[in-house]
Amino acid sequence: MTAISLRFLQSALATALLIFAICVAASPGEALSAAERDTPRPNILWIIVDDMSANFSCYGEPLIKTPHVDELARQGTKFTRAFVTAPVCSTCRSAFITGMYQTSIGAHHHRSGRGKLKINLPQGVEPLPALFQRAGYYTSVGSWPNNRPRLGKTDYNFEWDRSIYDGHDWSDRKPGQPFFAQIQLRGGKLRGGTLDSARRFAKKAERALGSSTDLKDVVLPPYYPDTPVIREDWAAYLDSVRYTDRIVGQILQRLRDEGDLDQTLVIFMTDHGISHARGKQFLYEEGINVPLIVSGPGIEKGITRDDLVEHIDIAAISLAAAGIPIPKSMQARDVFAKEYQPREAIFAARDRCDETVDHLRCVRTKRFKYIRNFLPDRPYLQPNAYKDKKSILISLRRAHRDGKLNKIQRRLLAPTRPAEELYDLKQDPHEINNLADDPDHHSTLAEMRKRLEQWMIATDDKGRDPETEAMYDSDMDVYRQSRRNRSDAQKQLEILETNISRMKQWAAEGK
Repeated sequence: MTAISLRFLQSALATALLIFAICVAASPGEALSAAERDTPRPNILWIIVDDMSANFSCYGEPLIKTPHVDELARQGTKFTRAFVTAPVCSTCRSAFITGMYQTSIGAHHHRSGRGKLKINLPQGVEPLPALFQRAGYYTSVGSWPNNRPRLGKTDYNFEWDRSIYDGHDWSDRKPGQPFFAQIQLRGGKLRGGTLDSARRFAKKAERALGSSTDLKDVVLPPYYPDTPVIREDWAAYLDSVRYTDRIVGQILQRLRDEGDLDQTLVIFMTDHGISHARGKQFLYEEGINVPLIVSGPGIEKGITRDDLVEHIDIAAISLAAAGIPIPKSMQARDVFAKEYQPREAIFAARDRCDETVDHLRCVRTKRFKYIRNFLPDRPYLQPNAYKDKKSILISLRRAHRDGKLNKIQRRLLAPTRPAEELYDLKQDPHEINNLADDPDHHSTLAEMRKRLEQWMIATDDKGRDPETEAMYDSDMDVYRQSRRNRSDAQKQLEILETNISRMKQWAAEGK
C-alpha cells in the first residue's frame, strides 16, 4: 500500500471518528445532517502575501508571467474586485482573522495595543483559529519554507491566546486530522525599502528565476514621476511578484506530493496593495484592491467574478467550507452561499499608522469611489518614519523640490487635501480627477456620502472618536524601544520624536 493510500484511509477513519464524537456531544439542535455526516471536511489553507497588488499575469499584468498563481485561478474562482478593509497589515490582519471590520472591534490603529494599555476583542468575537480548533481542526500559522519552529506573522492589534495555534506547520497534526493553516509570505517586502536592497533582490531573482524585469519595459502609473529610482524599484517589485509565484508553486507541489491538494481549499490573497507613496496606507485602488483566488473542493473552476467582495469574507468562506457555523454577529459573508446577495458597495478605513495620526474612510461601488478625509488640513504624505526613509519617497520629494512633477504628481505632496474625493472609476481608473465639486455629480456625491455615514453608524465605527493621548503614548513607547537596537538608532529616535511632537501640535491646533 502506498503512503498516499495509507494517508487517505487514515484520513477517512479519523474524519468518521471525529464526526461521530461531534454528533454525540452536540445538543439535538446542533446535530449534523445526513449530508454533513457523509461529506469529508476539507483542509483550509490561506496563502497571505505582504505588500502586493494584483500584478499577476492572470490579472492582466503584461510584463511578467506568474504560471502558478495563474494555474490556481484556472482551477478555481478569481475575484477581480476584492478589497481589504484596511490598507496596512496589522489592521487588515486583525479584520480577516475575526471576520470583522477592524473599526468595529477597536483594532483600527496600526500596531495598537502593544504597550501598557491593551485592546480586547468585544464579547462574542473570536479569532478564527479558535473556532476551527474547537471543531477538531489542527491550526497553524507559518512562513515558507516552514523549517523554523516558530509561528508565522500574526500582527493582531488585540490580546489573543497563542494556544489558538497548534503549531507553525500542519505536518504535526494527527493522522487524518484536517488542518486550518496559514502561510505568510513576504511578497513586496522582498525588495526592501532602499535602492540598494531593490538591486540586491533583482540579482537574487535573476539567480532564482533566470532573469530580472527589464527596466525599460516598466510602465509607471501616471501619478508617479518616472525617476530612475522609482523605475528600478517598480522593476524589483515585479520580480517580487514572480518570486512569490514561484513559492506558491512550491506550496501547491507540497500539497500534491502529500496527497492533500484535492481535499484542500486554497485561498490566495494579499494583505494590502503595493508599498508605495499612494498605495499602502491609502484608500486608492493601489492600496486596497487586492488579488483573491479560491480553489478547491466545491469551487467552480475557471470562473472570474467581478462582484464586490471584502477580504474579511475569507473567514466566512472558510467556516462554511468546513461545515462550521458562521457566528451571526460576524460581518464577513460566504460569497459562495446559494443565498448570497452580492454587495452594492465595499468599505475601507485608514487610521493611525505608526506615529502618524490620520482618519480616512471610503465607500466604493462598481463605478464610483468616495473618500472622506476627516483631517483635511494635513498633507497627504504626513511625516512618517517608516515611509520617509524609503528611496522611492526620497526620490519623489527630490523631484518635487526640483520642479520635475506635473500637476497630477504634485497633488500627492500638497500641504492640504480636500475633505471629500469622488472618482468615476469607469472613466478614471487611476483616481486622478476629483469630481466632488462637480455640479454634474452632486447627486452621486450625496448618495455616496450617505452610504458611508450609514455604514459608520451601523458597524459602530470606533474611529469616530479620536484615540486617547494615553493610548497613543503607550504605543509610542513601544516604537521608541523598537528603534533603540538599530544601527542608526539615534537618528531614527530623533525623527520619531519630531513626528510625535508634530502630531500632538497639529491636534492641539485642530488640524
